[in-house]
Amino acid sequence: MNNIIKKTFEEINLQDPFFQSLRADYPGFDDWFKRKSNQNAFVQYIDEKLVGFLYLKIEKMHVEDVVPPIYADKILKVGTFKIDAHGTKMGEQFIKIIMDCALCEKVDACYVTIYEKHKSLIDLVQQFGFELYGTKGKGENKENVYLKRMNIITGDIKKDFPLVDYKSVKKYLLGIYPKYHSVMFPDSILTTENKNIITDASYTNSIQKVYVCSMKQVEMLKYGDIVIIYRTAENGKSAEYSAVATSVCVIEEVKNQNEFNSFEEFYRYISKYSVFDKNDLYHWFRQGGCKAIKMTYNAALKKRIVRHDLIEEIGLERNQYWGFFEMTNEQFKKIIHMGETNEIFIDEN
Repeated sequence: MNNIIKKTFEEINLQDPFFQSLRADYPGFDDWFKRKSNQNAFVQYIDEKLVGFLYLKIEKMHVEDVVPPIYADKILKVGTFKIDAHGTKMGEQFIKIIMDCALCEKVDACYVTIYEKHKSLIDLVQQFGFELYGTKGKGENKENVYLKRMNIITGDIKKDFPLVDYKSVKKYLLGIYPKYHSVMFPDSILTTENKNIITDASYTNSIQKVYVCSMKQVEMLKYGDIVIIYRTAENGKSAEYSAVATSVCVIEEVKNQNEFNSFEEFYRYISKYSVFDKNDLYHWFRQGGCKAIKMTYNAALKKRIVRHDLIEEIGLERNQYWGFFEMTNEQFKKIIHMGETNEIFIDEN
Protein backbone atom coordinates (compact mmCIF):
# COMPACT_ATOMS: atom_id res chain seq x y z
CA MET A 1 0.00 0.00 0.00
CA ASN A 2 1.29 3.45 -0.95
CA ASN A 3 -1.35 5.41 0.92
CA ILE A 4 -0.39 8.46 2.92
CA ILE A 5 -1.26 7.85 6.55
CA LYS A 6 -1.38 9.93 9.71
CA LYS A 7 0.94 8.98 12.58
CA THR A 8 2.15 10.63 15.75
CA PHE A 9 5.81 11.66 15.75
CA GLU A 10 6.61 9.04 18.38
CA GLU A 11 5.30 6.33 16.02
CA ILE A 12 7.78 7.39 13.33
CA ASN A 13 11.37 6.14 13.41
CA LEU A 14 13.58 9.22 13.78
CA GLN A 15 16.64 7.12 12.86
CA ASP A 16 15.23 6.32 9.43
CA PRO A 17 17.74 7.35 6.71
CA PHE A 18 14.96 9.50 5.24
CA PHE A 19 15.60 12.14 7.91
CA GLN A 20 19.34 12.53 7.25
CA SER A 21 18.93 15.42 4.82
CA LEU A 22 16.51 17.22 7.17
CA ARG A 23 18.99 16.75 9.98
CA ALA A 24 21.70 18.30 7.80
CA ASP A 25 19.51 21.23 6.72
CA TYR A 26 18.07 22.07 10.13
CA PRO A 27 20.34 22.17 13.22
CA GLY A 28 18.44 20.85 16.22
CA PHE A 29 16.08 18.80 14.06
CA ASP A 30 16.20 15.76 16.37
CA ASP A 31 15.31 17.80 19.45
CA TRP A 32 12.46 19.49 17.56
CA PHE A 33 11.17 16.10 16.38
CA LYS A 34 11.20 14.67 19.91
CA ARG A 35 9.31 17.68 21.28
CA LYS A 36 6.53 16.92 18.82
CA SER A 37 6.11 13.34 20.09
CA ASN A 38 2.34 13.57 20.63
CA GLN A 39 1.60 15.62 17.51
CA ASN A 40 0.59 14.25 14.13
CA ALA A 41 2.33 14.09 10.78
CA PHE A 42 1.43 12.58 7.41
CA VAL A 43 3.82 9.93 6.12
CA GLN A 44 4.06 7.72 3.07
CA TYR A 45 5.83 4.38 2.74
CA ILE A 46 6.62 2.44 -0.42
CA ASP A 47 7.71 -1.16 0.17
CA GLU A 48 8.04 -0.28 3.88
CA LYS A 49 10.49 2.52 3.03
CA LEU A 50 9.66 6.03 4.24
CA VAL A 51 9.46 8.30 1.19
CA GLY A 52 7.30 11.25 2.27
CA PHE A 53 6.74 13.37 5.39
CA LEU A 54 4.43 16.33 6.03
CA TYR A 55 3.81 18.32 9.21
CA LEU A 56 1.17 21.06 9.36
CA LYS A 57 0.61 23.75 11.98
CA ILE A 58 -2.04 26.43 12.43
CA GLU A 59 -0.77 29.91 13.31
CA LYS A 60 -2.87 32.91 14.34
CA MET A 61 -2.80 36.54 13.20
CA HIS A 62 0.82 36.96 12.14
CA VAL A 63 4.10 35.26 11.28
CA GLU A 64 7.01 37.52 12.15
CA ASP A 65 10.06 35.28 11.66
CA VAL A 66 9.86 35.76 7.88
CA VAL A 67 10.59 38.87 5.79
CA PRO A 68 8.21 40.50 5.14
CA PRO A 69 5.94 39.31 7.97
CA ILE A 70 2.70 37.52 7.07
CA TYR A 71 -0.48 39.00 8.47
CA ALA A 72 -3.80 37.14 8.36
CA ASP A 73 -6.43 36.00 10.84
CA LYS A 74 -5.57 32.32 10.43
CA ILE A 75 -2.53 30.85 8.68
CA LEU A 76 -1.55 27.27 7.80
CA LYS A 77 2.18 26.61 8.08
CA VAL A 78 3.62 23.71 6.12
CA GLY A 79 6.12 23.05 8.87
CA THR A 80 8.13 20.21 7.39
CA PHE A 81 7.63 18.80 3.90
CA LYS A 82 9.92 16.32 2.19
CA ILE A 83 9.35 13.82 -0.62
CA ASP A 84 11.99 11.27 -1.63
CA ALA A 85 10.15 9.51 -4.42
CA HIS A 86 9.91 11.43 -7.67
CA GLY A 87 6.68 11.76 -9.59
CA THR A 88 3.95 14.33 -9.90
CA LYS A 89 1.20 12.10 -8.55
CA MET A 90 2.84 11.57 -5.16
CA GLY A 91 3.49 15.27 -4.78
CA GLU A 92 -0.13 15.98 -5.64
CA GLN A 93 -1.29 13.64 -2.90
CA PHE A 94 0.52 15.76 -0.31
CA ILE A 95 -0.67 19.03 -1.86
CA LYS A 96 -4.23 17.74 -1.59
CA ILE A 97 -3.77 17.07 2.12
CA ILE A 98 -2.44 20.60 2.62
CA MET A 99 -5.39 22.10 0.76
CA ASP A 100 -7.96 19.88 2.50
CA CYS A 101 -6.60 21.03 5.84
CA ALA A 102 -6.64 24.66 4.70
CA LEU A 103 -10.33 24.37 3.77
CA CYS A 104 -11.33 22.49 6.90
CA GLU A 105 -9.55 24.99 9.14
CA LYS A 106 -10.86 27.94 7.07
CA VAL A 107 -7.43 29.56 6.89
CA ASP A 108 -6.74 32.80 5.04
CA ALA A 109 -3.30 31.79 3.78
CA CYS A 110 -0.81 28.90 3.63
CA TYR A 111 2.97 29.16 3.52
CA VAL A 112 6.01 26.94 3.23
CA THR A 113 9.74 27.66 3.53
CA ILE A 114 12.05 25.85 1.09
CA TYR A 115 15.79 26.00 0.46
CA GLU A 116 16.56 27.16 -3.07
CA LYS A 117 18.35 23.89 -3.86
CA HIS A 118 15.09 21.90 -3.67
CA LYS A 119 14.00 22.78 -7.21
CA SER A 120 11.45 19.99 -7.70
CA LEU A 121 9.61 20.83 -4.48
CA ILE A 122 9.54 24.52 -5.42
CA ASP A 123 8.13 23.62 -8.83
CA LEU A 124 5.43 21.48 -7.21
CA VAL A 125 4.15 24.14 -4.82
CA GLN A 126 4.28 26.85 -7.49
CA GLN A 127 2.13 24.72 -9.80
CA PHE A 128 -0.58 24.88 -7.16
CA GLY A 129 -0.50 28.59 -6.45
CA PHE A 130 2.24 29.12 -3.87
CA GLU A 131 4.12 32.25 -4.93
CA LEU A 132 7.53 33.51 -3.87
CA TYR A 133 6.80 35.90 -1.01
CA GLY A 134 9.97 36.54 0.95
CA THR A 135 12.73 34.89 2.95
CA LYS A 136 13.43 33.32 6.31
CA GLY A 137 16.86 33.23 7.96
CA LYS A 138 20.19 34.47 6.69
CA GLY A 139 23.34 33.17 5.05
CA GLU A 140 23.51 29.39 4.67
CA ASN A 141 20.26 29.06 6.62
CA LYS A 142 18.25 31.34 4.32
CA GLU A 143 15.09 29.78 2.87
CA ASN A 144 12.59 31.19 0.42
CA VAL A 145 9.03 31.67 1.64
CA TYR A 146 6.18 30.62 -0.68
CA LEU A 147 2.69 31.89 0.13
CA LYS A 148 -0.77 30.93 -1.14
CA ARG A 149 -3.71 33.20 -0.37
CA MET A 150 -6.97 31.29 0.07
CA ASN A 151 -9.20 34.12 -1.10
CA ILE A 152 -7.88 34.87 -4.60
CA ILE A 153 -8.96 33.48 -7.97
CA THR A 154 -6.47 33.85 -10.86
CA GLY A 155 -8.23 31.91 -13.62
CA ASP A 156 -5.54 29.19 -13.68
CA ILE A 157 -7.32 26.06 -12.43
CA LYS A 158 -4.18 24.45 -10.96
CA LYS A 159 -2.94 27.60 -9.24
CA ASP A 160 -6.45 28.27 -7.91
CA PHE A 161 -6.91 24.71 -6.62
CA PRO A 162 -8.96 23.89 -4.59
CA LEU A 163 -10.88 27.13 -5.15
CA VAL A 164 -13.30 27.25 -8.07
CA ASP A 165 -14.27 30.18 -10.30
CA TYR A 166 -17.95 29.45 -10.86
CA LYS A 167 -19.24 32.76 -12.18
CA SER A 168 -18.41 32.71 -15.88
CA VAL A 169 -18.27 29.01 -16.77
CA LYS A 170 -20.78 26.30 -17.61
CA LYS A 171 -21.79 23.56 -15.21
CA TYR A 172 -22.54 19.93 -16.04
CA LEU A 173 -23.35 16.59 -14.44
CA LEU A 174 -21.07 13.68 -15.40
CA GLY A 175 -22.14 10.12 -14.61
CA ILE A 176 -19.51 7.55 -13.58
CA TYR A 177 -20.08 3.86 -12.86
CA PRO A 178 -19.54 2.81 -9.20
CA LYS A 179 -16.63 0.44 -9.97
CA TYR A 180 -14.62 3.35 -11.39
CA HIS A 181 -15.95 6.05 -9.10
CA SER A 182 -14.79 4.51 -5.83
CA VAL A 183 -11.21 4.25 -7.11
CA MET A 184 -11.08 7.67 -8.78
CA PHE A 185 -12.68 9.55 -5.89
CA PRO A 186 -11.92 7.60 -2.70
CA ASP A 187 -12.79 10.34 -0.23
CA SER A 188 -16.08 10.96 -2.02
CA ILE A 189 -17.37 7.55 -0.94
CA LEU A 190 -17.20 8.63 2.70
CA THR A 191 -19.81 10.48 4.72
CA THR A 192 -17.58 13.19 6.13
CA GLU A 193 -18.43 15.95 8.54
CA ASN A 194 -16.30 19.06 8.96
CA LYS A 195 -12.73 18.07 9.89
CA ASN A 196 -13.32 14.34 9.52
CA ILE A 197 -12.16 14.60 5.92
CA ILE A 198 -8.60 15.05 7.19
CA THR A 199 -8.83 12.12 9.60
CA ASP A 200 -10.80 9.62 7.56
CA ALA A 201 -10.00 10.20 3.90
CA SER A 202 -7.79 7.70 2.10
CA TYR A 203 -5.20 9.71 0.16
CA THR A 204 -4.69 7.35 -2.71
CA ASN A 205 -6.13 10.07 -4.90
CA SER A 206 -4.29 12.61 -7.01
CA ILE A 207 -5.58 16.07 -7.80
CA GLN A 208 -5.69 15.46 -11.55
CA LYS A 209 -8.00 12.82 -13.01
CA VAL A 210 -8.58 11.43 -16.48
CA TYR A 211 -11.91 9.78 -17.23
CA VAL A 212 -12.50 7.93 -20.51
CA CYS A 213 -15.95 7.55 -22.04
CA SER A 214 -17.73 7.54 -25.38
CA MET A 215 -20.70 9.67 -24.34
CA LYS A 216 -21.87 12.16 -26.90
CA GLN A 217 -21.45 15.89 -26.30
CA VAL A 218 -18.71 15.67 -23.64
CA GLU A 219 -16.40 17.29 -26.19
CA MET A 220 -18.30 20.54 -25.55
CA LEU A 221 -16.56 20.78 -22.17
CA LYS A 222 -14.15 23.72 -22.03
CA TYR A 223 -11.24 24.75 -19.80
CA GLY A 224 -12.61 25.89 -16.43
CA ASP A 225 -16.06 24.35 -16.81
CA ILE A 226 -17.34 22.64 -13.67
CA VAL A 227 -18.67 19.10 -13.47
CA ILE A 228 -20.63 17.56 -10.63
CA ILE A 229 -19.61 13.90 -10.45
CA TYR A 230 -22.62 11.59 -10.26
CA ARG A 231 -22.05 8.01 -9.14
CA THR A 232 -24.61 5.92 -10.96
CA ALA A 233 -26.81 3.30 -9.29
CA GLU A 234 -25.30 0.31 -7.52
CA ASN A 235 -26.01 -3.11 -9.01
CA GLY A 236 -29.37 -4.44 -7.95
CA LYS A 237 -30.45 -1.19 -6.29
CA SER A 238 -32.84 1.52 -7.36
CA ALA A 239 -31.16 4.61 -8.79
CA GLU A 240 -33.56 6.80 -6.81
CA TYR A 241 -31.60 6.35 -3.58
CA SER A 242 -28.32 4.64 -4.57
CA ALA A 243 -27.22 7.02 -7.34
CA VAL A 244 -25.62 10.12 -5.80
CA ALA A 245 -23.87 13.38 -6.60
CA THR A 246 -20.51 13.18 -4.83
CA SER A 247 -17.81 15.56 -6.07
CA VAL A 248 -16.84 18.81 -7.75
CA CYS A 249 -14.28 18.78 -10.57
CA VAL A 250 -12.96 21.44 -12.95
CA ILE A 251 -12.19 20.66 -16.59
CA GLU A 252 -8.66 21.07 -17.93
CA GLU A 253 -9.21 19.63 -21.40
CA VAL A 254 -11.05 17.00 -23.44
CA LYS A 255 -9.27 14.99 -26.14
CA ASN A 256 -10.81 12.72 -28.77
CA GLN A 257 -8.96 9.49 -29.58
CA ASN A 258 -8.49 10.78 -33.14
CA GLU A 259 -6.09 13.39 -31.75
CA PHE A 260 -3.60 10.60 -30.98
CA ASN A 261 -1.44 8.82 -33.56
CA SER A 262 -1.75 5.41 -31.91
CA PHE A 263 -3.26 3.55 -28.99
CA GLU A 264 0.09 3.66 -27.16
CA GLU A 265 0.15 7.46 -27.42
CA PHE A 266 -3.44 7.58 -26.17
CA TYR A 267 -2.58 5.25 -23.30
CA ARG A 268 0.49 7.26 -22.26
CA TYR A 269 -1.65 10.38 -22.06
CA ILE A 270 -4.27 8.92 -19.75
CA SER A 271 -2.52 6.17 -17.77
CA LYS A 272 -0.90 8.39 -15.15
CA TYR A 273 -4.21 9.66 -13.82
CA SER A 274 -6.67 7.01 -14.97
CA VAL A 275 -8.12 3.94 -13.22
CA PHE A 276 -8.85 1.95 -16.39
CA ASP A 277 -7.27 -1.36 -17.30
CA LYS A 278 -5.08 -1.23 -20.41
CA ASN A 279 -6.87 -4.14 -22.07
CA ASP A 280 -10.26 -2.49 -21.54
CA LEU A 281 -8.94 0.75 -22.95
CA TYR A 282 -7.58 -1.05 -26.01
CA HIS A 283 -10.96 -2.71 -26.58
CA TRP A 284 -12.79 0.63 -26.36
CA PHE A 285 -10.16 2.34 -28.52
CA ARG A 286 -10.71 -0.21 -31.30
CA GLN A 287 -14.44 0.41 -31.14
CA GLY A 288 -13.80 4.13 -31.67
CA GLY A 289 -15.29 7.27 -30.21
CA CYS A 290 -13.24 7.41 -26.99
CA LYS A 291 -12.88 10.78 -25.28
CA ALA A 292 -10.44 11.51 -22.47
CA ILE A 293 -11.65 14.09 -19.95
CA LYS A 294 -8.81 15.62 -17.92
CA MET A 295 -9.92 17.47 -14.79
CA THR A 296 -8.94 18.54 -11.29
CA TYR A 297 -10.66 16.93 -8.30
CA ASN A 298 -11.50 19.98 -6.18
CA ALA A 299 -13.83 18.69 -3.49
CA ALA A 300 -15.99 15.90 -2.20
CA LEU A 301 -19.50 16.98 -1.30
CA LYS A 302 -19.70 16.69 2.48
CA LYS A 303 -23.31 15.64 2.12
CA ARG A 304 -23.95 13.36 -0.85
CA ILE A 305 -27.17 14.06 -2.71
CA VAL A 306 -29.24 11.11 -3.93
CA ARG A 307 -31.00 11.13 -7.30
CA HIS A 308 -34.41 11.57 -5.63
CA ASP A 309 -33.30 14.85 -4.04
CA LEU A 310 -31.50 15.99 -7.19
CA ILE A 311 -34.86 15.74 -8.95
CA GLU A 312 -37.32 16.82 -6.26
CA GLU A 313 -35.26 19.49 -4.47
CA ILE A 314 -32.63 20.65 -6.97
CA GLY A 315 -34.97 20.53 -9.96
CA LEU A 316 -33.02 18.30 -12.35
CA GLU A 317 -35.11 16.67 -15.09
CA ARG A 318 -36.00 13.06 -14.30
CA ASN A 319 -36.35 11.83 -17.88
CA GLN A 320 -33.12 13.19 -19.34
CA TYR A 321 -30.00 11.07 -19.97
CA TRP A 322 -28.06 11.08 -16.69
CA GLY A 323 -24.68 10.29 -18.22
CA PHE A 324 -23.97 13.89 -19.15
CA PHE A 325 -25.99 17.09 -19.25
CA GLU A 326 -25.71 20.82 -18.60
CA MET A 327 -27.34 22.34 -15.52
CA THR A 328 -28.37 25.89 -14.73
CA ASN A 329 -26.47 28.21 -12.39
CA GLU A 330 -29.34 28.01 -9.92
CA GLN A 331 -29.34 24.19 -9.91
CA PHE A 332 -25.58 24.16 -9.45
CA LYS A 333 -25.74 26.59 -6.51
CA LYS A 334 -28.41 24.45 -4.85
CA ILE A 335 -26.19 21.36 -5.16
CA ILE A 336 -23.25 23.20 -3.58
CA HIS A 337 -25.39 24.46 -0.69
CA MET A 338 -27.06 21.10 -0.09
CA GLY A 339 -23.69 19.36 -0.40
CA GLU A 340 -22.20 21.74 2.20
CA THR A 341 -19.22 22.57 0.01
CA ASN A 342 -19.38 26.36 -0.15
CA GLU A 343 -15.80 26.82 1.06
CA ILE A 344 -14.26 26.20 -2.37
CA PHE A 345 -16.11 29.18 -3.84
CA ILE A 346 -15.12 32.82 -3.37
CA ASP A 347 -17.97 35.27 -2.71
CA GLU A 348 -20.57 32.50 -2.96
CA ASN A 349 -24.03 33.93 -2.29
